[in-house]
Amino acid sequence: METIYGIRADAGLDNVVAREEYSDMKALWHGTVIAESPDTVIVEGNHYFPLASVNAALLEPTTHTSVCPWKGTANYYSLKVGDDRNENAVWYYAEPKEAARQIKGRVAFWKGVSVVP
Repeated sequence: METIYGIRADAGLDNVVAREEYSDMKALWHGTVIAESPDTVIVEGNHYFPLASVNAALLEPTTHTSVCPWKGTANYYSLKVGDDRNENAVWYYAEPKEAARQIKGRVAFWKGVSVVP
């Protein structure tokens, strides 16, 4: 595993950005692989996967947004696996602020989605 750390000059330790390369990281929900990649960027404990590594057929865009003071405005997708739906379980920053440029074109998961090597 290779880890490369970049710490913003104005950030505390909570905002450590790490890029990790494993054999593969997977995002799983209800036993289904949502994303798989050896290239994730870790920000505030969340693995950000390249959008190209995500099974787009499982994503449904939503209108939900949230704002992080140093990353910018997050947009969300819901997951749909079979008859099960996980509302706003995937987020991304379409236009992240400069301090978060490493996560442009990447998505992260929560709400019961497991991220494992």
